[in-house]
Amino acid sequence: MPDPKPIAESPDPIWQRLRGLFTDIDDTITQDGHITGEVIVAMEQLRNNHIAVVPVTGRPAGWCDMIARMWPVDGIVGENGAFYFRYDTKRRHMIRTYYDSKDVREEKCARLSSIAEEVISKVPGAALSADQRYRETDVAIDFREDVAPLCMEKVDEIVGIFEKHGATAKVSSIHVNGWFGHYDKLGMTQRLAIELFSADLDQDQDGFTFIGDSPNDAPMFSFFEQSVGVANVLDYADLCDPKPAWITKERSAAGFLEFAERLLAVR
Repeated sequence: MPDPKPIAESPDPIWQRLRGLFTDIDDTITQDGHITGEVIVAMEQLRNNHIAVVPVTGRPAGWCDMIARMWPVDGIVGENGAFYFRYDTKRRHMIRTYYDSKDVREEKCARLSSIAEEVISKVPGAALSADQRYRETDVAIDFREDVAPLCMEKVDEIVGIFEKHGATAKVSSIHVNGWFGHYDKLGMTQRLAIELFSADLDQDQDGFTFIGDSPNDAPMFSFFEQSVGVANVLDYADLCDPKPAWITKERSAAGFLEFAERLLAVR
């Protein structure tokens, strides 16, 4: 797939038709691990201009519950597609939709725990992510968030251990996430779009796009014809296949703000 083109060169009509933005969180809308006030304001401005905002993330259910309640978003896909949450502000009620039933989730997590123990024993420097206690469906192995960064050979070794046991393993900018099941970010995003926006994404490529930064966003980059990467996606150029169609000049949150400004300028 060709290298992404600068977002500044994208034609206005692409974004004038947009009604929904799906976005990764870590290193896409965060800067050095933090969410900034400018990003929160940008998300609010997008929604005020009739562009729904939905984070699509590998982060845990506990975080997603808070984000759905507290951030200016229309819903959130979490744990790499295991569920989506939406907070009904009128009823003050959280709507939770899962790929698996509670019993199935619990059985899978028990199997994943033993794999996580094997990873930690065999890959020095790897650790359970600090947010693991808030997860309901997967295991996240930290390779650079709260531990000294591991080389990509070690990251590949972690992936190999998960896959040896028949688990799916995806690499983000900070974690290797492992789970049992054939779901992913894209599948749950498509379900959310139908159930929340009455939109078939296969038939409505003009109305939605995605912005991200890492290899586990590749299914989203592949699906959305006008997908966008923040500049740091090029850090994973050899692992990210396919690449996004467009790329920002700036990295991380600054890149997200660059794209948000592009969208708002043509509304």
